[in-house]
Amino acid sequence: MNKFNRIKRGYRKPRVKRPTEKDVPKGYDSNWECELHQGILEDWSFHVDTVSYVVEHKYEPDFIRDIDGKKILLEAKGRFWDFAEYSKYIWVSKVLPSDTELVFLFANPNAPMPAAKRRKDGTKRSHGEWATANNFRWYSEDSIPDNWINPKKRETFDDEK
Repeated sequence: MNKFNRIKRGYRKPRVKRPTEKDVPKGYDSNWECELHQGILEDWSFHVDTVSYVVEHKYEPDFIRDIDGKKILLEAKGRFWDFAEYSKYIWVSKVLPSDTELVFLFANPNAPMPAAKRRKDGTKRSHGEWATANNFRWYSEDSIPDNWINPKKRETFDDEK
């Protein structure tokens, strides 16, 4: 049996940890950094400032509609697959103007979040619980307000399942 047969399908190998240097002087990230500061860069200020930065991405909402003077970005989610996917929505919500809201429409709001730990009662954190904890409004097909949809289609939509 080769090493590839032992790796579970769909799982990534753990990241190789960065080695830690020994005897690094206090306040420095590495011995080399210390040597530079005490040598050729002695006249330079060291770790005195921070620079905030943003990695720019684009988000394309599934559905958009103005409701009661507010732009609603409706994200239809069957399920979240990983941390990167669901954390993206938290970042998106931080940059939305005050007249715009990101709302989730979950196929199954009770579905467990990926990598959710089992609680003492045996349950896992659900998609709906995640949305509520992160201040997102969310609905299921059954709970979405009638004024957001074509209510005549709801009856036939349920029959098609």
